[in-house]
Amino acid sequence: MKMMKMMMVLSGLICVSADVLHQDLYILGCSDSDGEFMYGLDGEEMWYADFINQRGVEPHPSFIDHLTCPGCYEQAVTDQQICRGNLKNSRKGMKDFPVEHDPPSSPMVYTKESVELGEKNTLICYVTGFYPAPVIFSWTKNGENITEGSSTNVPYPNKDGSFYQFSRLEFIPQLGDIYSCTVNHLALDHPLTRIWDVEKTQPGIGPAVFCGLGLTVGLLGVAAGTFFLIKGNDCS
Repeated sequence: MKMMKMMMVLSGLICVSADVLHQDLYILGCSDSDGEFMYGLDGEEMWYADFINQRGVEPHPSFIDHLTCPGCYEQAVTDQQICRGNLKNSRKGMKDFPVEHDPPSSPMVYTKESVELGEKNTLICYVTGFYPAPVIFSWTKNGENITEGSSTNVPYPNKDGSFYQFSRLEFIPQLGDIYSCTVNHLALDHPLTRIWDVEKTQPGIGPAVFCGLGLTVGLLGVAAGTFFLIKGNDCS
């Protein structure tokens, strides 16, 4: 088994006033071949570095205020170099990292808005409780793999040190269409799949679940710390 090691630094800040509670978080991660830098506020991604396309990304829709962060991508690149140096030293000092795998929960699939046939909507696939990050999402429509219109957020930490993650798929509901979300992770013997059927959906359940999750995350504090993620890939 070939092992890929990752170091991740989480920094959290709780801002409190008489009537306001906010969670301010950034994640810096690196491995031998990958990197991650993300800033979040109250459980939502505000900005992340796309190292493949060499740019910063603001994932929110155009109609809301965006975070301006001049120089952030360049700083993220510099932090990756520092992170990989720290990773190398930590691996040497610890004589490699212990293996720890926790599987994700069964996927939950729901719509962002109440379902109306022929109206554009978003399917959301959610899993939690896994370690290390990330999980791999895939979507199908009527049994065919689809990637167009899909996006996946970076893993977000839970209070217990595990992670949760979302994938989204933009779609137009039509009678007879059946979608599925499949999740794969190192701790799973086989992928987990959840089916979503246009004809059997319950309108309105998605926003309620999403807001409930957001409220829970918003009330959790994230302690500053450093820990290690281990991602293993079997090689034949």
